[in-house]
Amino acid sequence: MTATAETPLQTGLRQQVLVLYLASSALDARVVGWSTYDGTGETHPTTGDSDEPPYTTGLDALKDGWRLFQASQLNPPYPGHEYDVSFLKHEFFFEKLV
Repeated sequence: MTATAETPLQTGLRQQVLVLYLASSALDARVVGWSTYDGTGETHPTTGDSDEPPYTTGLDALKDGWRLFQASQLNPPYPGHEYDVSFLKHEFFFEKLV
């Protein structure tokens, strides 16, 4: 018989997600936008509920125990559109299991 690993649901763990938008693709760049989601149901964050980001940089989130699980792909701008304003493109997803 082989041992099976317990899933987070079986252990009672829930996922918290932190989305940070940084000024550049470097993790030590300044946070310019953010969103949080709480799978525990203990908090109900909403857009605009804070004027201050939860961390100054993405690296600060790593140091606080958040695990990075996705970074946006770096795509060069289409020629002639280098200065167009659009979505925030340096998006990083972090998680904590609590």
